[in-house]
Amino acid sequence: MQQYTTLKTHYRFTDEEALILKNLQPQMEELGNQFVDEFYDYIWGFGTTAQFLKNKEIIAYHREKIREWFINLFNGKYDMTYYMYLYKIGEVHVKIGLPTHYVNSAFTFVRTFIIKSVEENFNDREQYLREINAIEKIIDMNLDVLTSSYREGELSKFLSLSKVEKNILTSLKKFNSYINYFLAGALALVAFFAIGLFVYDVYLLFFSDVGIEKGI
Repeated sequence: MQQYTTLKTHYRFTDEEALILKNLQPQMEELGNQFVDEFYDYIWGFGTTAQFLKNKEIIAYHREKIREWFINLFNGKYDMTYYMYLYKIGEVHVKIGLPTHYVNSAFTFVRTFIIKSVEENFNDREQYLREINAIEKIIDMNLDVLTSSYREGELSKFLSLSKVEKNILTSLKKFNSYINYFLAGALALVAFFAIGLFVYDVYLLFFSDVGIEKGI
C-alpha cells in the first residue's frame, strides 16, 4: 500500500486540518445514526444492494461498521494504523465482488451529507472554508485508499495466473489492438473512396453527358 506519509503529502494534508476534523467529531458523532439511515436509503437505490446485504444480521453488522467508519473520519489521527484499517475495508469490498462504481457513488453521498451538516452550523466563514477543505481532503484520501485495494486485487489476480494463462491474456489484448487498428484503417479507406466517388460524380456531372439522376 502507498505510504501514508506520501499520501498526506500528495494531498497537502496538514496537522492543522487533522485538528479541524478532530474538533468536528462531536458534532458528527451526534449525526451518526442519521448518517447511517440516510446512507442506507441511498445505497438501496442502487437496486442490487440486497445481493451483498443478504440478511438482518449482515445488515446490522454493516450498519454498525458504517457508523464506526463515519465517526473515524474525524478522529484526528491519520497514521499507518488508520490507513491499514481503510485498506482492509477495501479488501472486504474486493472479496465480496462489490463494484467500484458503488463505492464511488456512495462517497458522493458521504461528501454531500457532511458538507450540508457543516453548512447548517457554521458561524465564521473563514473557519467554514477551512473545515470544508479538510473534509474534502480526508474524503478523497479515504476513497484513494479504498480503490487502491481494487487495483492491487486486480494485480494479484493477474500475478496468480499461470504462465500459459498470462500468455493467452496478453495475446488476446494484442489481438484486440490489431482488430481496432484494422477497423480504423478500414473506415479511413471507406471514407477515402467515398470522397473519391463523390468527386468523380461531380466531374461527370459537369464534363460528360451523365445527368444528376445517374450520378451524385
